Amino acid sequence: LIYHLARYQLLVWDPFNVDLHRLAVPPEFDRLKALFNGAVFRAAGDIQHFRVVLVSTETNEQQHTWAIARVYSTETAIWGDRISTPLPSKLPIKSHMYFNMGVLVGHSLYWLFNDRSTKTLLLDGILEFDLEKQILAVKPVPVGIPKENMCRFQVMRAEGGGLGILFLSNFSAQLWKVETDCDGAASWVLGRTVELDKLLSIDSRKKRKWHQNIEGFAEYNNVLLLRTPTDLFMIQLEPLQFKKVSKTKKWARYHPFESVYAAVVGTSIGGGHDGAKLLHNT
Repeated sequence: LIYHLARYQLLVWDPFNVDLHRLAVPPEFDRLKALFNGAVFRAAGDIQHFRVVLVSTETNEQQHTWAIARVYSTETAIWGDRISTPLPSKLPIKSHMYFNMGVLVGHSLYWLFNDRSTKTLLLDGILEFDLEKQILAVKPVPVGIPKENMCRFQVMRAEGGGLGILFLSNFSAQLWKVETDCDGAASWVLGRTVELDKLLSIDSRKKRKWHQNIEGFAEYNNVLLLRTPTDLFMIQLEPLQFKKVSKTKKWARYHPFESVYAAVVGTSIGGGHDGAKLLHNT
């Protein structure tokens, strides 16, 4: 899913069938007023039809900020009705929200979002769009973890299924997941911690200047693209493996691509996946 700024269009490209679709962007999604993000979704086995979900924010006459969404379907060839939900009241008036790339977990799409008007890049929450119920909801992030850098967080499918989030903390990766107690109350719990310095064999001399950012995420295999001052690593979380991809390029951007083919026994990072395909915007 590619946004063509000059033509104000969305390009939906199917690399397997070399098929390209051009969609007009709905008028309420104006990047001069508010940033927007989106995802394209195709149901398993359906090679003819797909849906595009766009999310953004708007401020109403009462100066309240809302998350908004609209869905395009090739079955109807039109954009559906506007869907909205209020954002947390703690956010300032006329917030400039930024959404990271969406991830499909179960039957919902999830985006991490933050308010850029404060210039702090604090992580503010998780926006959920339920594909079946066609509703938006805002979910909290884990309590008690630093939220000052969006580049250190990634929403993901938790180990064992369900919603999860990955948080980079110094030389480790914390894997959080949502669990529901016997009363039906959901809360975040820390599932596993991966010691990156040991996994990547980072010596003490490099640690003084070492920092890391999440550059990309391949959701079906839970594979992370991790950028350090010197190298780009590909880390598979289940089972735990890593591979050095290249030297880090200062101005490069990375977009993971997962090929679709029948999985073979013994296949490592980048194995096949049967089911829905979700392509991210560039």
